[in-house]
Amino acid sequence: METDEEDCVAAWWDMVLRNLGNFPHCCAALGRKIAAQYNNFSSKSLKEHIFPPLMDMLIYLNIFKAPFLVDLKEPELMTPHTVNFYIKVEPGVILGIWHTVPSFRGQDAKGKDRCWYEAALHDGNPIIIYLHGSAEHRAAPHRIKLAEVLSEGGFHVLSVDYRGFGDSTGKPTEEGLTADALCVYEWTKARSGTTPVCLWGHSLGTGVVTNAAKVLEEKGSPVDAIILEAPFTNMWAASVNYPLLKLYEIAHNAYRNKERIKMVIFPPGFQHNLLCKSPILLKTVRDFLSQQWA
Repeated sequence: METDEEDCVAAWWDMVLRNLGNFPHCCAALGRKIAAQYNNFSSKSLKEHIFPPLMDMLIYLNIFKAPFLVDLKEPELMTPHTVNFYIKVEPGVILGIWHTVPSFRGQDAKGKDRCWYEAALHDGNPIIIYLHGSAEHRAAPHRIKLAEVLSEGGFHVLSVDYRGFGDSTGKPTEEGLTADALCVYEWTKARSGTTPVCLWGHSLGTGVVTNAAKVLEEKGSPVDAIILEAPFTNMWAASVNYPLLKLYEIAHNAYRNKERIKMVIFPPGFQHNLLCKSPILLKTVRDFLSQQWA
C-alpha cells in the first residue's frame, strides 16, 4: 500500500517538474504573442480601430433584433402556411429561413413538416428569395406583410436572415452576405426543377442581390430574375435618399437586353418599408416577372 502511494507521489512530482521545465518556453511564447498583438494595434491609428467596427454596426444594425420575444422557430404563430428551417453555408454559419407557400396551398400545408415544404418548391409556382434590409429580422411586421402579399399572388417566398441577423449564426460582412445569398439561391435551384427563382432585395439587400447576381453571371449561370426595392448607389447616398434613377441608368447601360430592365416608380406615401401596402405592387411584380420568364 505504501509502495503504491510512493509511486503516485513520485509520478505527481515528475509531472510538476516537467511543467516547471516547460514554464520558460510558455512564457516566451506568451510574450511573443503579446508583442505581436501590441505591434498590430500600434501600427494603426485609433480611428482605424474604432471606425471600421462602428461603420459595420451602422450599416447592418443586426444588433437590433426586433421584434423581441419572438420564437423564430414557430412562424405559424405569426403568419400562415409557413415553416422555419436552417441552411448551413459554411462552418460556423447557419441561416434561419422561413418558407411561405402560395396561399391557395394553405390547406395542403396544414400540419406538414419541412420535407413537404421543400418538395413543394417543385410544384411549378414561381419562387422569390427575399433578402431584407438592415436591422430587425425575418419576423419584422413589414417583412411578414410582404411575404403574405406575394403568397396571395401565387408565389413561394423564402425569407432569409443573413449571418448575424435573427437566429442566424456568424458575423455580417459584404462577402459573407453575398455567400449567404448564393447558398440559398443554389439550394433553391437544386430543388425547384424548371420553376423560376427570383432574388428580391430590399435596401441593404439590393447590394447583396446585385453582388450575388454578378457572381452567378460570371459562373455562367445567370439568375432567373432580380428585383431591387429601394436600392442605392453607395452608402452615403443611402443615408440621404434612394436615387433610383441613377441605379436604373447604370443597369440600363450595362445590360445587353434593354427590354429586360424596368424601373417602376410607385406613388408616394409608402415610405421605405411599406411598399407591401401598395395596391399595384402585386400586378407590377407579376407583369415584370412574366416578361422575364416568358
